[in-house]
Amino acid sequence: MATITRLLQKNIPTSCTRFFHTTVSVQARAAVAMSRLESDQVIRYDRLEENISIVKKRLNRPLTLSEKILYGHLDDPLNQEIVRGESYLRLRPDRVAMQDATAQMAMLQFISSGLPKVAVPSTIHCDHLIQAQIGGEQDLARAKDINAEVYNFLQTAGAKYGVGFWKPGSGIIHQIILENYAFPGVLLIGTDSHTPNGGGLGGLCIGVGGADAVDVMADIPWELKCPKVIGVELTGELSGWSSPKDVILKVADILTVKGGTGAIVEYHGPGVDSISCTGMGTICNMGAEIGATTSVFPYNKRMKDYLVATNRQDVAGAATAMQDCLVPDKGAQYDELIKINLNELKPALNGPFTPDLYNPCSEMKENAVKNGWPLEVKVGLIGSCTNSSYEDMGRAANICKQARDKGIKAKSAFTITPGSEQVRATIERDGYAQVFRDVGGVVLANACGPCIGQWDRKDVAMGEKNTIVTSYNRNFTGRNDANPATHAFVTSPEIVTAMVFAGELGFNPEVDSLTAADGSKFKFDSPTGDELPAKGFDPGEDTYQHPPSEGGSVVVDVDPKSNRLQLLEPFDVWNGKDLVDMALLIKVKGKCTTDHISMAGPWLKYRGHLDNISNNMLIGAINIENDEANKVKNVLTGEYGGVPDVARHYKANKLNWVVVGDENYGEGSSREHAALEPRHLGARAIIVKSFARIHETNLKKQGLLPLTFSDPSDYDKVRPDDKVSLKGLNEFAPGKQMECTLTHADGSSDTIWLNHTFNKTQIEWFLAGSALNRMKQSQ
Repeated sequence: MATITRLLQKNIPTSCTRFFHTTVSVQARAAVAMSRLESDQVIRYDRLEENISIVKKRLNRPLTLSEKILYGHLDDPLNQEIVRGESYLRLRPDRVAMQDATAQMAMLQFISSGLPKVAVPSTIHCDHLIQAQIGGEQDLARAKDINAEVYNFLQTAGAKYGVGFWKPGSGIIHQIILENYAFPGVLLIGTDSHTPNGGGLGGLCIGVGGADAVDVMADIPWELKCPKVIGVELTGELSGWSSPKDVILKVADILTVKGGTGAIVEYHGPGVDSISCTGMGTICNMGAEIGATTSVFPYNKRMKDYLVATNRQDVAGAATAMQDCLVPDKGAQYDELIKINLNELKPALNGPFTPDLYNPCSEMKENAVKNGWPLEVKVGLIGSCTNSSYEDMGRAANICKQARDKGIKAKSAFTITPGSEQVRATIERDGYAQVFRDVGGVVLANACGPCIGQWDRKDVAMGEKNTIVTSYNRNFTGRNDANPATHAFVTSPEIVTAMVFAGELGFNPEVDSLTAADGSKFKFDSPTGDELPAKGFDPGEDTYQHPPSEGGSVVVDVDPKSNRLQLLEPFDVWNGKDLVDMALLIKVKGKCTTDHISMAGPWLKYRGHLDNISNNMLIGAINIENDEANKVKNVLTGEYGGVPDVARHYKANKLNWVVVGDENYGEGSSREHAALEPRHLGARAIIVKSFARIHETNLKKQGLLPLTFSDPSDYDKVRPDDKVSLKGLNEFAPGKQMECTLTHADGSSDTIWLNHTFNKTQIEWFLAGSALNRMKQSQ
């Protein structure tokens, strides 16, 4: 077990390390393009440096790295109020990235804005709609066929409005960003919760909803509540079976799924230098699982090497010249400090059903037996946006070579997902892909696939209890295969690979042996793999389409009869009255993620059609009244029905409704649909004990009221057949509690008080009916 110290105190100093020396004069640096695909868009290190200087003089204290990057992108650094955990920062991000499932709604909202072109560099990445079924080529061809309408919409919308388009087969959005767009000091927002992957290249990359992306694309300053900063000090070095994934698995164990809410996690210390750039990306990527705003590493030589390997020598040179702005100041202070000794960190698996349940490999078998988790590993899956780099593939292939040399094949089904076309082409050229196939592995398309539920799984029946191990990031109930009885564990690619040869969850490769084809016993050697390809990356097929310089004549068609795409109608504005006698649609019991609120998997095909996808609203949430999913009582008829069906009936009868939920409501993927669907079907408020950050913001953007119990025990006062009234809306103001009356069926009532985090601008969204409505009013 790693030696880990968690210090829950403020004002903890840390020293920043100058990782390498440069003689390049900052003042003499030349303008450098943001990416080789956008020669006309330059990195604004001059603005970053100037803003940091202004803020440091104002605050008169050392800054953390995340503060430097955030404050370096302030719209008004001279006058912006800056208080961690309190102020709302107005920021100017450098760029926007959207994956195809969320880009549909983002682009539909941008079209509704009436603006002719995006104001900042933006890209669309087709990675979410490719279902894993047979193998890479066949699955990709099938996806292109069945999703042709959506791909055509995204491609033409991108061309018309100035957005770069990465075709299906290009790879997973976060790997593409790391290879082409992320750079030290960047502030990038992406419509996917794992956007923080880019922190592996020293940038602040933040997951948001589509409405936030529209703000940035429309040249409106983007709002973010000033995050607190959690420092993670790394000492020692990774070695043996320990991997970067084990760092974040341990951090998730310490902080839990909500411990990072409202904070940026900033890694530092001498141990950072033992982690590759893509390994740092893995750690930042899965920071989404602790609710963090984002995560980041300081600029160092490992990042420089990766930039050079991906043909960005000029960016590496510019970042090296700026390194004082790309590492924390000496004496920078964190709100909380966690210390991890990498020398003592051991491989682990987190799960099942939650990404923060920590099981060291050495204790896995005991824990499984004690809890009744199935020991047989049915499937091992490596890849995903979290672990699909060349290094990840190489270390997994090294284990497969050892097994092949001993004459054995995988006992469990084994799938491999390359992170990008570049990674796929390179592992094919260097023989890794063939090694995977030699031992029984199946190389899937360069896409998200099973990680997000795009998996046509056939080996177990629905409801059959079974175990899978993955190198993915999330393992909520039904996440990967829609089977609530699947026990999914997240771990490193090398541990997954070792386990598929053992076929058993309790296998610990550090001490356990396998039987070779000749009957002899052997142990795997610790895995090794090149950080970067010795022959350089093979770019593979050219899958990028740059938008034309003039796209005004491009036609974007949306068929009114389509069941995949639907133009948006504005939401209604607030009528100026209190919200009284609203129905309680559902009181949710326990964990309610965005997967529970708006499932993925087969529902992804409706991401561009708000009315159709609303048929999945809250169908995974557990109703506290009966401990069942998708079964709630209709107060108008007295009959039970599906959640979206009852909501539609209320809407048709002009009955407003609310949802009541538990802790960390809306954790998980940054599904804007989880906010759009309730708004579309007539919700007015979501009242919970606490919210996940992105979901709370998404609700506000769509004109809903995300409210929290002032006293969390008031959750217990809410009865399933209550009428809920929110009073004093004419006095709605920042920091002012909202009065709520619960009128019970027996005629009695309770008055409780609710908190909110709205600022003045966000209250204007509510008054206008949505942030998009407010944007139109301002034009």
